[in-house]
Amino acid sequence: MNAFNFKTDHLRSIHASPEERVAINQELNALYASLPEAEKQDFNAQPQPVGVREMERLKTDYESIRGNAPKAQ
Repeated sequence: MNAFNFKTDHLRSIHASPEERVAINQELNALYASLPEAEKQDFNAQPQPVGVREMERLKTDYESIRGNAPKAQ
């Protein structure tokens, strides 16, 4: 598969200027268009685990702030 790492490119996009973000999106669109169908599934699946981890982290942070942190066992 072509060199693509969702987390790396996501962080690169977060810290980019609006113009750089447009260029990154165009680069990723071109990469996606060049992928064989079988690799497109992997490309599309990469954001899911990162999103789940971030949602879990945000939930834990929120619960901690609200005083509802889960008790250590």
